[in-house]
Amino acid sequence: MAPIVRIPVISLYSRLIVPIQGLLGDGVMEELSEQVSRRIVSDGATGLIIDVSAVDVMDSYVTRVVRDLALTARLMGVDTVVSGLQANVAITLVEMGLELPGVATTLNLERALEHLDELHDERDQRRAWSEAPHGDS
Repeated sequence: MAPIVRIPVISLYSRLIVPIQGLLGDGVMEELSEQVSRRIVSDGATGLIIDVSAVDVMDSYVTRVVRDLALTARLMGVDTVVSGLQANVAITLVEMGLELPGVATTLNLERALEHLDELHDERDQRRAWSEAPHGDS
């Protein structure tokens, strides 16, 4: 009997971090999508990082699930970053014509956290400016 594979969903400062390791089966990826969607709501997440630094190969199915997960999170108002794409994986994705439209990518997890912080700082600044009283010009 094959061991049950689960991908952890880590909550850290209103962000969810999903470390994907290796090539996973369809059932695991479907369960991950459902789990992340539930956790976005239950944790009140404002950011999602999908870390693929341990993935040597991303087939079209895994790429589609990552893309769909990112798009779902965006529709739920959550900024999403894919971190750790290895060079050979990125090249393969381009060669296969697979895209992650509207999804930010970073070299590593640290930069992904920094990117989400920057996005949220910009949003807070815009909100503060729009709520501040403005004199007539």
